[in-house]
Amino acid sequence: MKITQIICQILRIKSVEAKTASSQDSVIVRVRTDNGLEGIGEADSSPEVVKAIIDAPFSHNIACGLREILIGQNPLETQRLWQLMQRRTMYFGRTSVTITAMAAIDMALWDLKGKHFGQPIHRLLGGKQHDRIKAYASILFGRDGKETAEIGRRWREAGYRAVKFGWEPMGPSEAVDIDLVRGARQGVGDDGTVLIDAGCVWDARTALRRAHTFADYKIEWLEEPLRPDDYDGYAWLRDRSPVPIASGEEECGREAFRPYIDRKALDIYQVDLARNGFTDAAYIRDRVEEIGARLCNHCYTSPVTVAAGLHWLATCRDAFIYEDCVEDSPLRHELTIEPVKAEDGWMVVSDRPGLGVTLNEDFVKSTLVAESGR
Repeated sequence: MKITQIICQILRIKSVEAKTASSQDSVIVRVRTDNGLEGIGEADSSPEVVKAIIDAPFSHNIACGLREILIGQNPLETQRLWQLMQRRTMYFGRTSVTITAMAAIDMALWDLKGKHFGQPIHRLLGGKQHDRIKAYASILFGRDGKETAEIGRRWREAGYRAVKFGWEPMGPSEAVDIDLVRGARQGVGDDGTVLIDAGCVWDARTALRRAHTFADYKIEWLEEPLRPDDYDGYAWLRDRSPVPIASGEEECGREAFRPYIDRKALDIYQVDLARNGFTDAAYIRDRVEEIGARLCNHCYTSPVTVAAGLHWLATCRDAFIYEDCVEDSPLRHELTIEPVKAEDGWMVVSDRPGLGVTLNEDFVKSTLVAESGR
């Protein structure tokens, strides 16, 4: 079996707002073989940049577009192909958008492998350790504490026992930050789980003050209080914080995660399959479990990545909660025929072959803005 075609499609919903939400556009990769199989994958990054990395022609041996590298290869050799892509893109990306493009292809290769063997990806990764995982509704903060409380109540009524609030408008002052967290706790209720995503807004000492203040509201974790590359700051904060510290969603590939893992800088490592792929996510899982920390998925895109994250997280020994993006976006809810969302606050792990999802081709056509492939 050989790869004969790699198609890259950019999808975008009609109304794109100025907010931190990657559920407004997507880049879908399809890998096709000479025996008629197709695997699908997704990257969470700028779609046009990912497309350029896949489409780029040969420049020289370590600066080559991904399609040129993979046509004619055996798609079942996922580890070798990951290493091949890394080697031959050495001059233009090792821990950033090139890895997200590789992740989309890697996801498609594992989907194709699952279909070839008639097995779900979690079985190919070593076997699921959970049949279902508690979900948290992942949503942005409201404009203030009052609106945040209303959002929390809405998702508790929808069946979620946990809600995460994130990003804007957190950060400008202590008063604003406390108002938002107080509203989150009021909305979710005393018996619910509140998670706070600060969105990379503070220095380490400010983050520590906020962690002590937020501890009064019994938050489950404080996510991304610092900028992503502040490894020493995260290690310093994690050792002093009264609440668990989570991060990792920006990280692309094992090399990006290595400084956090080596320093034991986090309590919860958040891995996005649309930025890491299954091959490196499996490696990161093993490293994090070795140091006794916990793992969670990150996902704020479409059901393709939701399904991928669920297959991977189900293989993690201590998986305890799953990020379920509840943005009211057509891309989140209509891209696949099979819905991939929480049922009464739980994510159920699929045993269908591969990712277990099928693209809604009508929706793809209605949102398609660019396509390439051969």
